[in-house]
Amino acid sequence: MWSNSDHSKSKIETGSFYEAQAKQFLVNQGLIFIEQNVNFKTGELDLIMKHNKHLVFVEVRYRSSQDYGGAVTSITASKQARVRRAAQTYLQKHFGNRPPPCRIDVVAFEGANTKAIWIKNAFA
Repeated sequence: MWSNSDHSKSKIETGSFYEAQAKQFLVNQGLIFIEQNVNFKTGELDLIMKHNKHLVFVEVRYRSSQDYGGAVTSITASKQARVRRAAQTYLQKHFGNRPPPCRIDVVAFEGANTKAIWIKNAFA
């Protein structure tokens, strides 16, 4: 595990690190991993998991400080809309007119605290 304060890490490396942390956290909570970093013109899905009968689209966020509101508040309305559109595209592509029940969760990490903040059905 590398230090959160290592500023030499690129944004992509940092994002990959926290996506892996979120994935492991959710697997430990009993979710089943499906896919990661699924991209569409409409947006990106960080993680796709299964929780019981629900398909779960997971937005992973990290902020090194809470100076501007932290990781959770960094999810703007436009970001939420992009995630929703990407989730709708995924559902249409994979399930057509018969999508399973689904939700969008957020797993956030803030500062030196590596403990995950898990918000189920965050964009309800």
